[in-house]
Amino acid sequence: MTDEDQGAENQLLRMERVTDSALSHLDLEKFLAELLVRVQEQLAVDTATVLLHDSASGQLVATATAGFEEEIRQGVRVPVGAGFAGRVAADRKPVVVEHVDASTVVNPLLWEKGLHTLLGVPMVAAGQLIGVLHVGTIAERKFTEHDIQLLQVAADRMALATQAQVVRTERATATALQRSLLPTRLPSLPGLEFAARYVPGADMRVGGDWYDVFSLSDGRWGVVMGDVVGHGLPAAVVMGRLRSALRAYALLDPDPAGVLEKLNRKAMHFEPGAMATVLYAVIEPAADRICISLAGHPPPLVAVPGEQARLVQLPADPPIGVRYDDQRVTSVVELPPRAVLCFYTDGLVERRSWTLDDGLELLCEAVEAKPAELVSAKVMSVLTGASPPEDDIALLVMRRVPEGDGPA
Repeated sequence: MTDEDQGAENQLLRMERVTDSALSHLDLEKFLAELLVRVQEQLAVDTATVLLHDSASGQLVATATAGFEEEIRQGVRVPVGAGFAGRVAADRKPVVVEHVDASTVVNPLLWEKGLHTLLGVPMVAAGQLIGVLHVGTIAERKFTEHDIQLLQVAADRMALATQAQVVRTERATATALQRSLLPTRLPSLPGLEFAARYVPGADMRVGGDWYDVFSLSDGRWGVVMGDVVGHGLPAAVVMGRLRSALRAYALLDPDPAGVLEKLNRKAMHFEPGAMATVLYAVIEPAADRICISLAGHPPPLVAVPGEQARLVQLPADPPIGVRYDDQRVTSVVELPPRAVLCFYTDGLVERRSWTLDDGLELLCEAVEAKPAELVSAKVMSVLTGASPPEDDIALLVMRRVPEGDGPA
């Protein structure tokens, strides 16, 4: 066996020791810590550190280390593109620094530690920057191609594990956040009954869909149906902010269009780049009419006894998050006794396998002037049974029940 072959075999063995599959059962924090210790041992370095990429701030955040605890304790952050680690992240290529000082790194801890040589490699998974893995030595050191390859294998393994853990964590967090913001119990009001459903989309992806029913002054009630563009934790966070802001504006302005105008100004200023469709309605105390304003949201359906359900013809203003200088519009919809209104997000009626008109037609066929819970059950059966939802779905059904009327 040649020296080159022996070197390649030794390199393979070193890689296997570092990326041992036995690590796969550990949670992310323990996984990174254990892998960094192995990297430190196999490369004979003094420090090994992972900085994860925070896409919101464009910075690298010191997250795990072996031999360099100061970085974690001090919450070190490095802008992408700045200094040693920032250059690794920006170029997505290995970088070696053989003289550590203020001219080569932005983190003073690195030269205060007495490090002389640094090697850093990018952590990338599915084309996405996950972070940077770097090692350092106090003594002078010439890192070989084999060293760089070994560190890159470890970085790739860390990137995949980190990405998977982040996805799981964000999904769980988004689900918990959304559940905490949806009404736990719909109100029981004289003359009105409600029923609702929320269903995540394909692969249990949680998004920014929400519905809300809340009391206002003078016996009025607010009804909201909204849909933030996007999925996962970012959409759920924006949804939570919009929900809270809309509730606050609803206490200040009795006009639904005025509430949505205030919400739009807030979103344009504090949530740049975010967009959502929102329906906001106010039910009058007698429950015989409802005032509705649409911000890019699909109109509700109405069903009255003896007639087929139909879309309520309403003007639709632009979505929240879109500049709009004209006056938003509020429309008044009469509610005859036993009428049913069906509010929904577009995930209910949109599929790749049919047109929007097809979905709306199915919805019209499913909605009848019957008790709200029966209508909700039938709508979900018809629309999700015909084709599984690809996007998340929010559905809210409201029925006007005259005093003394039974449930049927």
